Amino acid sequence: MKIHEYQGKEIFRKYSIPVPQGYLIEDVNEAENIVKKAQSDFGSETVVIKAQIHAGGRGKGGGVKVSNNFDTAISNIKEILGMNLITHQTGSMGQEVKKVYVEEASGIEKEFYCAITLDRNLEKDVFMVSTEGGVEIEKVADETPEKIIKTWIDPLIGMKSYQARKLAFGLNLNGEPFKQAVSLFQKLYNCYVGTDASLVEINPLVLSTDEKIIALDAKFNFDNNALYRQSDISVLRDFDEEDPTEVEAGKYDLNYIKLDGNVGCMVNGAGLAMATMDIIKLAGGEPANFLDVGGAASAETVKNGFKIILSDKNVNAILINIFGGIVRCDRVAKGVINAVEELGLKVPVVVRLEGTNAEEAKEILKESGLSIIPANDMRDAAEKVVASATKE
Repeated sequence: MKIHEYQGKEIFRKYSIPVPQGYLIEDVNEAENIVKKAQSDFGSETVVIKAQIHAGGRGKGGGVKVSNNFDTAISNIKEILGMNLITHQTGSMGQEVKKVYVEEASGIEKEFYCAITLDRNLEKDVFMVSTEGGVEIEKVADETPEKIIKTWIDPLIGMKSYQARKLAFGLNLNGEPFKQAVSLFQKLYNCYVGTDASLVEINPLVLSTDEKIIALDAKFNFDNNALYRQSDISVLRDFDEEDPTEVEAGKYDLNYIKLDGNVGCMVNGAGLAMATMDIIKLAGGEPANFLDVGGAASAETVKNGFKIILSDKNVNAILINIFGGIVRCDRVAKGVINAVEELGLKVPVVVRLEGTNAEEAKEILKESGLSIIPANDMRDAAEKVVASATKE
């Protein structure tokens, strides 16, 4: 789960991580009163208007504007609020801005990058900093990887002070800013662990002109599997920022991600789903989605899976690839038949079933009288569904 910058900064405040003051605006009619209050509280005419969407690159897309006076601030709010903001992370469709954040302006001496995430290969948390802040870190990693300083933290032990000092030294800090950075890094790691985050990122982390270390941004990704124990974070979810089909799939406990192809996929198990998408591409097709119906797929699950897949108008054919371990293939076959009859499917459906009661399932499908296309193996299934999807 992702959250907005302004929400991330509220979490930072709870962990005593320095952030600028700010006010949220969702209705343009509230803009004048909020800007006046912000300028009064900040003690400055200059404010920063920041679009709030779940994507980076907002500044380059025109979603972050420094406003030197009241009239400019109001003008920028009216321009940004409601705009369709396109960044390198939103894709060409962009994202509508429904919230803006009016933030205190900071005098910036230097910009840094700072992030914590999980290194799955080493089974440790990796804390990264760089002197190249305010830019796309992917570009830095590709072109000048030596400018990214890393330290790996054993989650069973936690972050040690020498690791925080190593990171601060890596940013070429000294004196009071060095001490502040060491303290901030330790607090940030406590925040990362305490919120069950899978990623915490500050870009930029800045050294201000009055020698203070401040988080000018706040990006969080949270482990969905841990949200049951993070009720105060769960309520921060903004469904307007998510694909509505993915939200609907979540209601049925289906793991669904929309893609750009025309071959719908329904598979049980994430590994098999990835392999299915690979073999579809190998056969010359393009998957329209990732859909994992889980290890215990039932007739109801299959029907709901069909509904989700068919909500994508680009789907020209559907491949069902089920391995019956816990789940019985004959039950899946009955679910497929019921769904096809109930939903009145008009797109070709290719079915490959292996495992428990697979032979019985194939007979059930054969005797159904429906135009369901059976497949003998994964390659056969992929070739048949790609041919069906491209048939005019």
